Order: sequence, then structure tokens, then C-alpha cells
Amino acid sequence: MQRITLPDLEEIMRRCAGDDESTSSFQQAPDQAFTDLGYDSLALLETQSVIKRDYGVEISEQALSEATTPRQLVDLVNRWLTAA
Repeated sequence: MQRITLPDLEEIMRRCAGDDESTSSFQQAPDQAFTDLGYDSLALLETQSVIKRDYGVEISEQALSEATTPRQLVDLVNRWLTAA
């Protein structure tokens, strides 16, 4: 079964945001808000598209707005993958 990990999500979000590796690692701060980690709503929307393309999980905008930390988003995607 395919799953997404914190490092997977971090790589996706860095590519979507055009970010280098100077920001905090998701593994070090999995419960820190995306905004505190330097990611804005545009980066999250881009990430939403990549997750749909690569994992086949369509995240609603409401669910995306409720997943405010890396851990919450990883858990959300993995719940969908498990249910599929």
C-alpha cells in the first residue's frame, strides 16, 4: 500500500514553493503550522495538486484548510489511501 511520509510531503512542498533546504525540517517540527514553517496558501494549493496527481487523493479545500501542520496533512492523505 502506498503511503506518504513527512519527508515525502516536505519534498513536494519545497518544490511547490520553490524553496531551498534552509527552512525547518518537517521531521523536527511536524506539529508546527505551515505558516510558521514559511509556507503560504498558494504552496498548499500547489501541494494539493501534486498529491492528487502522484497519490490519487483529492483533498477538498475545506480539508486542506483544516490540516494546518505537516503531520495533519500526512495523516489526512494516509487515511484516504488506506480507505481506497
